[in-house]
Amino acid sequence: MAKRLSREEKNEKIVEDLINQMFIIADHNVKYDEIKHRKDNWYNDWTMTEQQYDEWVNWGKKYIAKSLRLPAIMAEKNMRFFALNYGLKFRNTLK
Repeated sequence: MAKRLSREEKNEKIVEDLINQMFIIADHNVKYDEIKHRKDNWYNDWTMTEQQYDEWVNWGKKYIAKSLRLPAIMAEKNMRFFALNYGLKFRNTLK
């Protein structure tokens, strides 16, 4: 039988998965393990498009709702707050 995660372990796993998925969607070859100990504003080192951001937020809302068994509105609030704090900045898509 698999070990049941504590609340802290579960939250840490969610953060790791959200950040890894953000880098995957934004097409950056970076993993959570590479940035987890950085104390600077690491999220300013990479960019994503608005479409990639929307895709990541939609994925994250579903993931948070399922992982924490939250109603959709609460999962969306959690994801928006997370994205505000750790989301990558937008790149200029106009040339």
